[in-house]
Amino acid sequence: MKSNTLEKFFTGKSKIVVENGKLNIKNLKKLRLTVDQLEMRIRNEGINKFDDIKFATIKPNGLLGFELAEDAKPLTIREFKTLMESYGFQPNNNHLSENTQSCSVSIFNEIKGKQKPENPKFK
Repeated sequence: MKSNTLEKFFTGKSKIVVENGKLNIKNLKKLRLTVDQLEMRIRNEGINKFDDIKFATIKPNGLLGFELAEDAKPLTIREFKTLMESYGFQPNNNHLSENTQSCSVSIFNEIKGKQKPENPKFK
């Protein structure tokens, strides 16, 4: 669609149902959604408490969109590496076994028929 107004008219727009851990009862009523149904959707996403949600919306297609609060976000590998480096620990790749390191054949070379990977040998 070329017009945002027409697109909103035909498809609808997202409604905020949780904001800073608090339920928006007004929008839940508009969506004809009970708190139990919302809890079920949130639990399906792996979230246990409303307090863990910065905001959550119900999209026009019925899917739940959400952003977690800062304290509830999972730790990423990049953040972990930064944290470890700030304490003076250097990343060490020696923990990889010989079998894992020998399987570094590109799958694209295999698909092109240039290189056949060796099966790893397990002890």
